[in-house]
Amino acid sequence: MHKIFATSFASIYPLYVAKVERKGRTGADVDTVVRWLTGYDEKGLRSAIDRGVDLKTFFDEAPGLNARASLITGVICGVRVEEIDDPMMQKLRYMDKLVDEVARGKKMESILR
Repeated sequence: MHKIFATSFASIYPLYVAKVERKGRTGADVDTVVRWLTGYDEKGLRSAIDRGVDLKTFFDEAPGLNARASLITGVICGVRVEEIDDPMMQKLRYMDKLVDEVARGKKMESILR
């Protein structure tokens, strides 16, 4: 297992929010894309943050990966997300890609495919 999965979601979440806020978007936009991807509702997402679960647990406890997640394509951290073999790493990179698209100012309708 990659060491990134031991990192708490609560420590990464504010970095996502800061990234999009620097570009004029909001934390609510981050919540929207994370909830779309993972199936968490607002209460579940807040609970995961408050409990400080690691990324592996965050994805393991997620109600369900969005069926349209496989439509997420492109490069993040120099790697094409659609070509990542490790399912857990691919979920993480899907999330990174969605947040990146929010920060780049893409319309929410196109981000949520």
